[in-house]
Amino acid sequence: MESSSPDTIYLLIALVTITFGLTGFGIYTAFGPPSKELEDPFEEHED
Repeated sequence: MESSSPDTIYLLIALVTITFGLTGFGIYTAFGPPSKELEDPFEEHED
């Protein structure tokens, strides 16, 4: 069996890092201090 090339390993590490970074940023934006600036569109337009 052939071992993975270093380029493949670096690409995998980069993709995993980007995925976790974006997920962490999304969680921080949704539940962290910036979430106080978010508005609920359903509460704005109640009839």
